[in-house]
Amino acid sequence: MLLRLAYLGVTNAFAMLCLLPMSGRDKDIEILALRHQITVLERQLGQERVRFSPAERAFLAALLHRLPRKVLRSLRLLVRPDTVLRWHRDLIARRHASVSKPKRPGRPRTVRSIQALVLRLAEENPSWGYRRLHGELLVLGVKVAASTVWEILQAAGIDPAPERNSSTWADFLRSKADALLAGLAWLAGLGARWID
Repeated sequence: MLLRLAYLGVTNAFAMLCLLPMSGRDKDIEILALRHQITVLERQLGQERVRFSPAERAFLAALLHRLPRKVLRSLRLLVRPDTVLRWHRDLIARRHASVSKPKRPGRPRTVRSIQALVLRLAEENPSWGYRRLHGELLVLGVKVAASTVWEILQAAGIDPAPERNSSTWADFLRSKADALLAGLAWLAGLGARWID
């Protein structure tokens, strides 16, 4: 379509250059001849409509868009002035859609520093699942979706919801052994004072 549009633009630019040496009277005669040809074409077509290619529509819309609606309605065209205006609106909408189209589809990537923080928290706290990590990130002021945390962990090969083994009393006592021994030593010291 762009090639066709460029071709139409170049050929019509040369046609405009041919009009420069013509007098106003000659131009008026050519306009009358063109209007007469349009009348003949419309009569021969009857109920059929003239088909314009997208490039021809774009060129005609760009050519006529600066004319006021009143002048546009007085022109002798193969299509109605409202059709030309619609073509122009479509041309502008397509241009706007192509300019405002995002370069990458989907939501933006997560910042690397957030990914690093999620992985660090997961490494330092292997029993936390992605929901707990998400909650801790919110406490830290990092706004990120729970699903994003899940995806970061999944991409790093970390189980987003680790198996949580229920700890036994033996595991609990082993993890708290130092504190328990210190408490027992204190109690033993307290008991020795009572005996003396």
